[in-house]
This record gives sequence, C-alpha cells and structure tokens, in this order.
Amino acid sequence: MLSGLLIVLLPLVLGYLVPVHQARAMALINHGVNASVYVILLLMGVSLAGLEDLTSQLSRLGGQALQLFAVISVLNLAGLWWLSRRLGLRADPSQVVPGAPTSKLAAIAGSLALVGVVVLGVLLGLAGGGLAGAALFAQTETLAEWVLYALLALIGCQLRNSGMPLRQILLNRFGLAIATVLAVTSLAGGLLAAPLLDLAWNEGLAMAAGFGWYSLSGILIGDRLGPLLGGVAFFNDLTRELLAFVLIPLVIRRHAALAIGYGGATSMDFTLPVIQQHGGVACVPIAVVSGFILSLLSPPLILFLLSL
Repeated sequence: MLSGLLIVLLPLVLGYLVPVHQARAMALINHGVNASVYVILLLMGVSLAGLEDLTSQLSRLGGQALQLFAVISVLNLAGLWWLSRRLGLRADPSQVVPGAPTSKLAAIAGSLALVGVVVLGVLLGLAGGGLAGAALFAQTETLAEWVLYALLALIGCQLRNSGMPLRQILLNRFGLAIATVLAVTSLAGGLLAAPLLDLAWNEGLAMAAGFGWYSLSGILIGDRLGPLLGGVAFFNDLTRELLAFVLIPLVIRRHAALAIGYGGATSMDFTLPVIQQHGGVACVPIAVVSGFILSLLSPPLILFLLSL
C-alpha cells in the first residue's frame, strides 16, 4: 500500500521541486493542468459506461453524493459559524470594490462544463463498449493513470510557483484557523458518512478530503476506488462550490469566516472574485491563504488515507 502511495506522490513532489521563472512556461503549465483534468474526467465517464446496470449505478451515485454532501456541509457550516463568532471577523462594506470583476456565472458555467465532459465520456463509452468491450475499458484505466501522474506533477509545480511564501501562510492566523476548521469538520463528516455509504473508515475520510477541489478528488478517488466512488467524490465537491456561490453574498457581511471557509480549496481561485466583490479587499488574503492550505493538504491526505 505504501509503495502505491509513494508512486502517486512522487510526481507531486517532483513537480513541487521545479521552480518556474518565465510567465510563458507557467501559462503552459496552467493549460496543461486544465487539459489533463478534462482528459481524465472524460476517461472517468468512459469507465462509468463500463459498469453493469448503469442506470441503477448512476442513481446510486447521485444518492451517495447527496448523503455525503449533506453530512459534511452540516458539520462545515456549524464549525465555521462557531469560528465566525470566535474570530469576530467582519467584512467592511467600505472596502467592497464597486463593480469588481466577478466570474461567478463563468465559474458556474465552467463547473457545469466539467459535468458535461463526464456525460460525454459516458456516451462515448456506451458507443464504443459494444465495439471493443472490456479491452476499451482496460485501456481507459491505464491511460487515465498515466495522465493522473502528469497532472500531479503539474499541480506540484503550480503550488511551488503560486507566489505564496510559507512564512506568509503561517502568520495569517485567520486563514490558518478557517482552513483548520474546514478540514477537521469535513473529515468528521466523512467519518460519519462512511457507514451510510457502506465504506471503510479510511475511505470515508478520503472521500471528504477533497475540500471542494472536485476535479482532483474525483480523479484520485476514482483511480483507487473505481469510477462510481470517483463520481461521488466529484459531485460532492462540485455541489460545495455551487452552493458557495449562493452562500457567500448572503452571509459574508456578518459571518465572513463562514463565507470564506465554506468554499474550501476554491476560495483561492473560483470563488475568490465573489468573496472580493461582496467582502472587500481585506478578505482576499485570508481567502487565498485558506484555499492554498487546503489545496496543499488535499492530494497527499487523500493518497495517504487510501493507502491505509
């Protein structure tokens, strides 16, 4: 088990060791990450098409994703509400940027586009399954594994060159506190949901350790536990992001820590424009630090839990 963990962690660590100084090279890495995510999600869809009794399996997927999401979200919201009262962190209306650029609709469209890629993969798998049968699905799994290794290396490189010094992260007590509460309550939710989903305790924890990073969690879980549970992890974390877009404008003025934290790892990218628009510029560094910590924690934690 540990050897399997090391094989998957190795590209992440190697990528983290690579410094990138040219903007063009960093742009290519970012494009590579995006392309890899789409390829793996497409292959995940093809693998889903290979499941027996596909209709009932997809129904099971949706039910399990909803159960997992509900349990984790209740604990997340309770923990972050408690933290909001303890920290006393408030958004300042005077700091809100008038007409600040927000990609809320574009981000939602991008999230739904990823769902569309999975659906396209299912359709391609159904069309090709009758022609190639089991050989197609075996080749799909092998190809997805190699693309996953490349993706992890690129993600490691992204994290290394994100411009976030470790000292700045550790000294931001608000961001660190928010990330800690979100991680602890998510893992507690995964542990509670494990028996409901008929999973081992470590598998339940791994399913909850995506912290909103749906493109990565679905890929890592799917590689180890199969496409069905990979789909559950994907839709659980995707639903978190979609709810965050609705929740942030409603609660950030009175409960800034809750609004920033609920988006999980996405608070440093996809939900950041919405946080800036409704919470002001003072919320931005807190959101970036919180999201960065969760993004850094998620991949090795998922891989470690699945190796137990």
